[in-house]
Amino acid sequence: MLKEFKNFIMSGNVIDFAVAVILAGAVGLMVNGFVNDIVMPVVGHFAGGMDFANLKVILTEASGVEGEAGYVAENAIRWGAWINTIINLIIVGFVLFIIVKAYNKTKTPPAPEAPAGPTAEELLAEIRDSLKK
Repeated sequence: MLKEFKNFIMSGNVIDFAVAVILAGAVGLMVNGFVNDIVMPVVGHFAGGMDFANLKVILTEASGVEGEAGYVAENAIRWGAWINTIINLIIVGFVLFIIVKAYNKTKTPPAPEAPAGPTAEELLAEIRDSLKK
């Protein structure tokens, strides 16, 4: 059973999948940083200089002092952060599209099949016809 597990782990598909998961996490962090640190400040600039990620609709104000008894945290719909997440999704989807498109270009097309030779029936018909002559 241990040998089967070792063969499973060492198969190319599992290792490729592990590398893909690690790279996806790194790409996700990179895209998140790109959106939060580069794209959203530009969007905020054109939206009147506000921090777009902090846009929210407050449902219940915070009350009390944080860390003390009786403190109630703010309850809000953070729609600006949700917009950031949507932009992240679009950028990640586009990057993955470009990667898959480039990968598909590197694949070699399947070799064309050799033209099929005559079938057994055709060969027998040729032999028969040549014997008749």
